[in-house]
Amino acid sequence: MIRLNALSSVRPLGRYAILMLAACGVIGGLSGQSGAAEGSASSETPAPASVDFIKQVQPILAKRCFACHGPDKAEGGISFAEQESAFAEAESGEFAIVAGDVDASMLVARITTDDEFERMPPEGDPVTPAEAELLTQWIAEGAAWGKHFAFEPMGNPDPPRVADPVWNENPIDAFLFKSLGEAGLKPNASADRRTLVRRAYYDLTGLPPSPAAVEAFVNNDSPDAFSSLVDELLQSPHYGERWGRHWLDLVRYAESNSFERDNPKENAWKYRDYVIKSFNDDKPYDQFVREQLAGDELDSVTTETLTATGFYRLGIWDDEPADPVQARFDEMDDLITTTGQAFLGLTINCARCHDHKIDPIPQTDYYSMLSFFEDVTRYASGGTDPANNQIDITSAELKARYHDNDVARKKIEAAMHEIEQAGIVKMSAPDQRATEGPRREREKVLKEKLKENLSSDQWRKYESLRKRLRENQRELKQLPPRNSVMGLAKYPPKPGKTFVMFRGNPHSPGDEVQPSFPEIFETAIPEVQSNNDVTRVDAFNNRSLGRRRVLADWIVSDDNRLTARVMVNRIWQFHFGRGIVRSSNNFGQLGTPPTHPELLDWLAQTFIQSGWKIKDMHRLIMNSRAYQMSSASRDDGLAIDPANDLFWRFDPRRLSAEEVRDSILAVNGSLNPSVYGPSFYEKLSAEVLAGQSRPGQGWGDSPEEQRNRRSVYIHVKRSLLTPLLTAFDFPDPDLTCEARFATLQPGQALSLLNSDFIHDQATKFAKSIDAASVGNDEVVRRAIMAAFARPATDAEIADGDALIEKLVSHDGITRTRAVSLYCLTVMNWNEFLFVD
Repeated sequence: MIRLNALSSVRPLGRYAILMLAACGVIGGLSGQSGAAEGSASSETPAPASVDFIKQVQPILAKRCFACHGPDKAEGGISFAEQESAFAEAESGEFAIVAGDVDASMLVARITTDDEFERMPPEGDPVTPAEAELLTQWIAEGAAWGKHFAFEPMGNPDPPRVADPVWNENPIDAFLFKSLGEAGLKPNASADRRTLVRRAYYDLTGLPPSPAAVEAFVNNDSPDAFSSLVDELLQSPHYGERWGRHWLDLVRYAESNSFERDNPKENAWKYRDYVIKSFNDDKPYDQFVREQLAGDELDSVTTETLTATGFYRLGIWDDEPADPVQARFDEMDDLITTTGQAFLGLTINCARCHDHKIDPIPQTDYYSMLSFFEDVTRYASGGTDPANNQIDITSAELKARYHDNDVARKKIEAAMHEIEQAGIVKMSAPDQRATEGPRREREKVLKEKLKENLSSDQWRKYESLRKRLRENQRELKQLPPRNSVMGLAKYPPKPGKTFVMFRGNPHSPGDEVQPSFPEIFETAIPEVQSNNDVTRVDAFNNRSLGRRRVLADWIVSDDNRLTARVMVNRIWQFHFGRGIVRSSNNFGQLGTPPTHPELLDWLAQTFIQSGWKIKDMHRLIMNSRAYQMSSASRDDGLAIDPANDLFWRFDPRRLSAEEVRDSILAVNGSLNPSVYGPSFYEKLSAEVLAGQSRPGQGWGDSPEEQRNRRSVYIHVKRSLLTPLLTAFDFPDPDLTCEARFATLQPGQALSLLNSDFIHDQATKFAKSIDAASVGNDEVVRRAIMAAFARPATDAEIADGDALIEKLVSHDGITRTRAVSLYCLTVMNWNEFLFVD
């Protein structure tokens, strides 16, 4: 039901990948992690804080107790899913929880007993001593049962005032400094300037800074140097490519249908470009949401807003389903899943077959939400018919030219048909019958027999008409092509009613429902058009119910409890490696509670007050001391807060899949920086192409100039994802992805050591630094400067020179090949693949 956030963690298998690289002698030392403390713990031991039910107790109950005492089961008459049932008398006459009385609370006795027959839970991992202590303290303090934060209206907290004045300059810092102080910790000192400039470039553009850019920042003594750098990077067209890709993960962007044939989605790339441009233009987030959910229903419908409705066409589509009704509801479920999780951070989809197991979302809420989308047709009505998904946005002038050409053609064909009929009536009966058969037979008879059955005047007129028809066809070919975008191009003539489906079975409809918002929001049922009142027609002659506009307006209303929280949490997540709420697609009760709820609400309120401007949030966050902290490790920090939930340091991270590939192209000078346009096809091996049901089908051959573009423009075919990107955790495009995994595993080492791609790029790298004309020492200096924007150390020069010499003298390869292999090793260093 949730996808765990693993941006700031690595899988245990990662050590194997590191060992593989080290064994090959091509990996640099691990990212520098100083053991020296940059701050020390307070000498005073803080008093035990009151236990927070939402953050500390509820996750324990859900994890340890719900299997037997949750929303599905209430063994012994006890359920911890709700307050009333948790405090009720059990069937045994005892009480699981007695507020303020630990001894009378059966819960404590059953989780701490040594009797294996009495101990709870009976199966699975036992309650840990720390968890038992928390539950005991919570009961002793009165067992306050708080309401889940996400279901409460947003607060409007004032930033705290802390003892250190410099940490009051940015409210973000004040919130974090306060929580660190309460835990007996101090924040790390600032990172050095070379680290900061590299961090900012990758964060906002996904590309490494050039050596010149690094030196310019390092030598800029202005106190506004970093804020100016942030402003500069936010104006880069590459900003939208980086942050647009984050959004594409959320909306399961791909350019093919999936299933066996996995045919392409025509013009899907235009939605991708719409997203990139929206981020570059700093489009307000509320407008961005409205355009995607209801771009065809807005007061002003434009080509851009229609392109935004491509959101509805991104999911998987079965062009030959065994059960069309089931397929339709599966597609709608995918839409509910993506809309609920991406915009609201709620797993509404869990209520498709029954009331939500954990969150207060009844099954009726699921189908009431679905009814907003009743006029969303399937991707295509059958086969590859594009009528449902391709919107003609051709200019009025060009449309008129096409119309005039079509009218002229029909007149010519009508005149020709009249003459043909005059000749046909004079033909023999067999010939006449042949003209009534297939078109090919008719044309054959007319070609052979028409002239002899017409008068000379009729034939001259017929020949003249044929000449005009050929001219008409030439004129048609000379017209500029029509333009179209993928989106909601067609609506059902009469949208169906919406029913609650028994156990989610679309063949078992129950009670009818009307559009309404989830009950937990306590929002009045909206006024919407009925299914029989499809009257709205926009400038593009589209007709719709207008319901999706109502939904979109509600989602981005200033008083919505979740939308702003969810989006600022995502912005924070992509800056810091994980959100204030780590489960950024699930703000529900099985999600991870916020580490700093007041900061989250303050950021959300600030976001709304700024006009929902995303770039303003970047400036606010990146100009904080928290963002600019060193990533150095400290013993006291690891002891008190090993997961860095309190943000006492900046978490280092591995580059994303696209950043790895783009960085390789950038450092060797091959990167084509052009923005927007149709997708390109990466060069794939025959072995990879053979993995398709029809090997090689649906994969083009782009020229090298196009293949050197940024990875965001690679054609995303669901059944044929680019191997290099997949090795570095490119997400499954069938589902919304809140956060990518950041693994370290052997496939990555193999890709960066043995693939044709990396060897080609290493050769280009060597040529870009003119390695053939300089000595080994200079090769090392130039390679390290190009890759890391810093001077090489004496040890690195000595090691590089020794490696090149050994490859030539011991392994007998040419020096040209040796320096290429050295360049390949540089692109395998941790310093290349990680950002501190």
